[in-house]
Amino acid sequence: MSVVHHVELDSESIESLDYDPDDCVLEVRFRGDGRYRYFDVPAEVVIELLEAESAGAWFNQQFKAFGFDYQRVD
Repeated sequence: MSVVHHVELDSESIESLDYDPDDCVLEVRFRGDGRYRYFDVPAEVVIELLEAESAGAWFNQQFKAFGFDYQRVD
């Protein structure tokens, strides 16, 4: 995965995001829970996550509802 955008978050549950817009792959590093790659994630969804008042809450309430395929990285 070629990392195109890396963002550190001020979130209790999410440490950082890496997004590759060419492949639409979002890698999320959770605090204390490892890294996960989510596939076929449109840029608009990543923008919504970044603009959310609480990234962790938005991820749990909105992002998971999209049902993206994913794999644990470590």
